[in-house]
Amino acid sequence: MIVNYVSKSEFREEFAKMNRKDNFSYEGLNALYDWLDEYYEEADKDYKLDVIGICCEFTEYDSLRQFNKDYNRGYDSIDDIVDDTILIKIDDDRFIIQNF
Repeated sequence: MIVNYVSKSEFREEFAKMNRKDNFSYEGLNALYDWLDEYYEEADKDYKLDVIGICCEFTEYDSLRQFNKDYNRGYDSIDDIVDDTILIKIDDDRFIIQNF
């Protein structure tokens, strides 16, 4: 098997090539790349980039209010989400979750 390691900029470019750059913000893609890189490095496994799979598995939110509305939840804090799923913080308001 041939493994091709991609940089953060190449990662973002792959989303643009697949017409999926609107699924995540620039900062969101950076945070997602960092999370995937760390996760698979700690697991000592290679990761095959699947842009469509990522778009189906993860969603970026601009606010906790929007997340609560989409999931019919009443969380008071972004940090409470980790009880239900993976949370990738982008900044104080924006975050990415693994859909559940």
